[in-house]
Amino acid sequence: MAGEKACKHTFIVEHLDPELEEWQALEYKTIHQECEDSNSKFILSGLTDPNNAHKRLGLPMTSLQQQGVEKMYPTPEARRKVCLLDPKGEKDICPEDGEEFDAFLFGGILGDDPPRDRTGELRSKGFVGRRLGPEQMTTDTAARVTRIVVQQGKRLDEIPYVDRPDIQLPVADGESAPNPNESVSMPFKYVKGEDGKPVMPEGMVKLLVDDMDKGIDDLL
Repeated sequence: MAGEKACKHTFIVEHLDPELEEWQALEYKTIHQECEDSNSKFILSGLTDPNNAHKRLGLPMTSLQQQGVEKMYPTPEARRKVCLLDPKGEKDICPEDGEEFDAFLFGGILGDDPPRDRTGELRSKGFVGRRLGPEQMTTDTAARVTRIVVQQGKRLDEIPYVDRPDIQLPVADGESAPNPNESVSMPFKYVKGEDGKPVMPEGMVKLLVDDMDKGIDDLL
């Protein structure tokens, strides 16, 4: 993408969930493609079954890891080069972090049931935290915003956003025309695309249509 630095980073999503939902698959495939386009590497770690994830996602096995991020970066020195995207980070992510860190870690960190504070665990083990702002983002949006900051040199407040958009859904039979009677409010902050619409994974709107009978809470 024009304006990005030539340096290569690694973007890591620690999944830690026994299931791989369809909406997660769309997000992970999007992150992988955008990493490829920006000469970066994508790793999905903490997978229960990397082979099954390979079949589901179609991603190379080199991007799919069963081990957790602590084993990938076992020493304090190695962990200091990994940026944990953390709401409790000491400061906001900035373009200079593209030089300071080799890898960026975010989730995807869904954890167990009952949930554990996985981000807090990683924070305590020497992964340096940076914030993306107070609004909740999808995993692919968090990766996208991080990449724009550290590779394109934009600060968080220079990125155009769409916050909590109402997504107009097409009719369920596959036609592209919007259905004036069906929309869903997404409780996330998205990057605004050149068309003024929120940037979302390809296929996400169709998935929303297909799953309308389940309700939006089942997708989040």
